[in-house]
Amino acid sequence: MTVTIYCSSSDKIDDVYKQEARKLGDALGRNNINIINGAGNHGLMRVVADAVMSAGGRATGVIPRFMVEHGWCYDEMSEIITVESMHERKKLMAERSDAAIALPGGIGTMEELVEIITWQQLKLYTKPVIILNTNNYYYHLLAMFDRSVGDGFMPQNFFPAVNVAATPENVLQMLNV
Repeated sequence: MTVTIYCSSSDKIDDVYKQEARKLGDALGRNNINIINGAGNHGLMRVVADAVMSAGGRATGVIPRFMVEHGWCYDEMSEIITVESMHERKKLMAERSDAAIALPGGIGTMEELVEIITWQQLKLYTKPVIILNTNNYYYHLLAMFDRSVGDGFMPQNFFPAVNVAATPENVLQMLNV
């Protein structure tokens, strides 16, 4: 099994996010679940990749060429795939995954999460989408989703498509491992 991980590339975050990302990566690696992420050399991208690989799993990174040229690529990944665009990156990550997991992150992470949920709604991505809601990080985004459903902008059956996990252990349960 391979899961796509969307998450922060920032190092300027509270340790609680790093600790939970490390726990998730360790649990995934120990359960023979590989990851695919954006190949970033900072933040939760690096933390979760290191934890997966330390636990015996593989971490594949997909990164656009311009990011490699800026020195943003984590060269210690098990495999690095260089692509030409962000669109190609996201498509390849989705195609190679059996599920998508969003950890806390900034606007890029949120954009990837909302896009994969949109693809799921359109039946373009038929695999599980899981939000790891560390420290209740996604509270306001989930409230916005709820408001959108309540106001009729999204279907009533929206929430069954999005799984929200409080802990890394919950993520593994949602992956049925």
